[in-house]
Amino acid sequence: MSRRNQPDLFGEPQPELFGAEPAPVTYRADPDRVRARLNDILAQARAAENLPWNRAEVRLYRTIVPQMTLWLPDEEAAQWRFMFESELERLEAA
Repeated sequence: MSRRNQPDLFGEPQPELFGAEPAPVTYRADPDRVRARLNDILAQARAAENLPWNRAEVRLYRTIVPQMTLWLPDEEAAQWRFMFESELERLEAA
């Protein structure tokens, strides 16, 4: 026996998970803020004689710095990645 006055626990049917159109991207990073953050990270590396971060932080920066540069024009992004990797190589050799 079903109760007609009880609400449906499942509500409206869900859209097809894999057939649905992807949601539009609404977030856009501010390139100036990205540059400022990259500059902070690079300045910290340049000022150090030894790695200023622990292993977990180095892994984090090796991951996020290239991702952050994706918000910048290609040539500029490549230059930021090159500068960062150059500093890491210098610090790891020390």
